Amino acid sequence: MRKTIKVNGQVIPEEAVQFEFERLVRFYTEHGWSQEQIKSNLPELVEQAQNQAVGARLLLDEAARLDIAVSEAEVDKQVEDIIEQVGGREAFARALGAQGTTEARFREQMRQGKRVDKLVAQATAGVDEPTEADIEKHFAEHQSEFAKGERVLAQHILITPDGDTDHAKQEAREKISAILERVRGGKPFGDEAAAHSMCPSGKDGGSLGWFGRGMMVPEFDAAAFAMKVGEVSDIIETQFGYHIIQKTDHETGGEADFDDVREQIRDLIRHARRGAAMTAYVDELKAKAQIEIE
Repeated sequence: MRKTIKVNGQVIPEEAVQFEFERLVRFYTEHGWSQEQIKSNLPELVEQAQNQAVGARLLLDEAARLDIAVSEAEVDKQVEDIIEQVGGREAFARALGAQGTTEARFREQMRQGKRVDKLVAQATAGVDEPTEADIEKHFAEHQSEFAKGERVLAQHILITPDGDTDHAKQEAREKISAILERVRGGKPFGDEAAAHSMCPSGKDGGSLGWFGRGMMVPEFDAAAFAMKVGEVSDIIETQFGYHIIQKTDHETGGEADFDDVREQIRDLIRHARRGAAMTAYVDELKAKAQIEIE
């Protein structure tokens, strides 16, 4: 059962803990953690997400108490950036509607977030940046953690049958056969994916990004790793339907080169130092707050 957490009488929503958890997983994945490392550290990540959700609430309250100034121009900039990211004002309005909120409430959330950003900047202003010696020392002590596994970069097109009948499966196979014929005839793979793929990746031209062995269903995984770079696969059947794959790159893995991971390590050290400074700051806020966990 999930714990109920209250900060000064305010319940921390489950969505807030989930948001912090997903952010942690993204961060550690982007900085070299494998899926196995994520799974083995799951209890600690959940606890860390809960603590960060409590800290976020305390920071919001403290930023409001200090009445940190955020100009309309700063809010306008953030909102306009988001409108551009989602594809325009109409798409932005639809997204607000789907979330059951209004632009006024959304703007207020942006204002609160900006206040917290400024508070965090104040709290971490004295943190030292990692030196080259710090980075080299970390690499020497953790070199094995940066070893790269074999991975593939690929795009795919998925056609899912409209039901479990033989007729539906035949229609889906005919559709993807026609797509495969067009691709092999010179049509851009990404254009065909965007127009026809039934996978959410279709909007990105079918791009799946980099993935390692075992991350995809077995039939897909076996085909992707066996193909040559630049090759387009035959039709592959999985539990999701019918796929064709275009393989665009392949890395065999092995020990990491220091130059390739320097900035990654810099980010890790910076994150750890700023995290320590924020932990100390939030601990001060916690000492003054009433926190209940049931």
